Amino acid sequence: MRIGVLTSGGDCPGLNAVIRSVVHRATVDHGDEVIGFQDGWKGLLECDYRKLDLDAVSGILALGGTILGSTRVRPEHLRDGVERAKGHVAELGLDAVIAIGGEGTLKAARLLSDAGLPIVGVPKTIDNDIASTDVTFGFDTAVGVATEALDRLKTTAESHQRVLIVEVMGRHTGWIALHSGMAAGAHAIVVPERPFDIEELARTVGERFEAGKKFAIVVVAEGAKPREGTMDYEAGGKDVYGHERFAGIAHHLSVELERRLGKEARAVILGHVQRGGTPTAYDRVLATRFGWHAVEAVHRGEFGTITALRGTDIGLVPLSAAVERLKTVPAERYAEAECVL
Repeated sequence: MRIGVLTSGGDCPGLNAVIRSVVHRATVDHGDEVIGFQDGWKGLLECDYRKLDLDAVSGILALGGTILGSTRVRPEHLRDGVERAKGHVAELGLDAVIAIGGEGTLKAARLLSDAGLPIVGVPKTIDNDIASTDVTFGFDTAVGVATEALDRLKTTAESHQRVLIVEVMGRHTGWIALHSGMAAGAHAIVVPERPFDIEELARTVGERFEAGKKFAIVVVAEGAKPREGTMDYEAGGKDVYGHERFAGIAHHLSVELERRLGKEARAVILGHVQRGGTPTAYDRVLATRFGWHAVEAVHRGEFGTITALRGTDIGLVPLSAAVERLKTVPAERYAEAECVL
């Protein structure tokens, strides 16, 4: 068989581990040929690719980012390019395309799958918001980076008697904020699923100082918003890809908390450092397993599916189910966190 593979959307620790696994399983165990499209869907639309053999993937298991590159393609460009993509797949003699990416990538994969292309998806996102899999690779690494940062920030916050508001990634879901906040013992966690009341948050932080504590750490997901009518906050609009732009919630919170508490407050935005660098052992293993099972799905002809972790097993779920909804933080998980803040 001849298999194409691509990585699309934001980069994520573990992408290279998937690519490596696909190449090893396909070439060594099945005698397949693998090519990699450069820069995601753009590479498929422009027929820009490279051969992927064992030499091409040597030494990339622990490497962050993606050797194939990644770009975002506007939804309308992809819709307009469906026939072009089908033509390139036929021209290259491809039996399947393995698409590795998050929510946007999987929606694009479903579009092309519905148009008749033989596609298997592999879910990745540091946000851990793909509902059809228990965990996505990249999440464990991002949580580890955020937790280490929070541990470090505690000492400087205490030394200067400050409130630090630490903004982590999470457009629509607060999984990174929840896990890193719990792991580091943050004093408040703010997530998109639960609009916050600034007075309630200020009271929570203020009670620490009233109890004689000298500092406070607040973890906030980038997509968090205040409860309507409780605080002035303007959304940042949308970019050309339809993604919401965020207006810097950590900065707004630092200004409000300092004004209300009379304590020095600083915003710390971790940003892209969370999704860069070396993947954890867990993410390398999960990514490798996903790649292995994606190749097996191709050989069984189970197209229009994605790999998914359920418990400790890897299975397949339809692409249609994978993009139905996001996996958000349920109320009971947030309640668990509140008990230990």
